[in-house]
Amino acid sequence: MSSATYTQATNQGFRHYLTDVSNAARAFAAALFAAQERQFVAQEVAVKPTPDERARMRSHRKLIVMANAYQSMHPSLAAELRNLASRG
Repeated sequence: MSSATYTQATNQGFRHYLTDVSNAARAFAAALFAAQERQFVAQEVAVKPTPDERARMRSHRKLIVMANAYQSMHPSLAAELRNLASRG
């Protein structure tokens, strides 16, 4: 004759499952809010340095020289180059 034993399942396994689910939900919420906070961290903005006066005058002279070189071949191009040089 064989004997079979039947043990009644306890709620211990279910309690551990709920504990694990709640811990995972808390960790997910903490990570989510931590990620959102990082979006609002102030970042340095790279400001483009303004060209100094010498560099601006150097480019102005180069445009005038180019305009003088093209005056005989393309007068409209020379006029456009002078116009660009006058804008600064």
